[in-house]
Amino acid sequence: MSHFTNLKTSFKNLFHLENALNKLKIEYRREEKLLDSRHVKFSPSKNDYSINLVISTNKNSNIEDTWDEKELLTSNVSDIIFNWNGEEYELIFDASFWIQPYSVEKFINKISQQYANSVIVTESQKIGFQPIKSKQHIDGSTTIILQRWNTVIK
Repeated sequence: MSHFTNLKTSFKNLFHLENALNKLKIEYRREEKLLDSRHVKFSPSKNDYSINLVISTNKNSNIEDTWDEKELLTSNVSDIIFNWNGEEYELIFDASFWIQPYSVEKFINKISQQYANSVIVTESQKIGFQPIKSKQHIDGSTTIILQRWNTVIK
């Protein structure tokens, strides 16, 4: 029996979510979803669609050795979906097919860490900082060193 679980996340930005998945070398595909066809009278425009991210697990996708001890090789028969609900991306998965050597919580934590790194670096660059060093610690935390040079224009 299938039991789909919708798990709220704090992922609100598609760019940073894709950066996180790419950094972890998790293959995914984009799927456009019509938001609400009842309000579309003619041809829908780009604003009438949302983008969902689908991690296909039925083909033993490339969720692999970028995580410790190759712990993300999947054997699921159901896709993992990051579905835009209008406010944030929620994680949708079939709990009865989540038979991994890691928990859903650990999966979300790894993605959350990369998502946060992407936000920090991108937003810092907007105000003139540049990343000069990033170090992954044994406990799983990351230190990012940013630098900004103030130039005096005379």
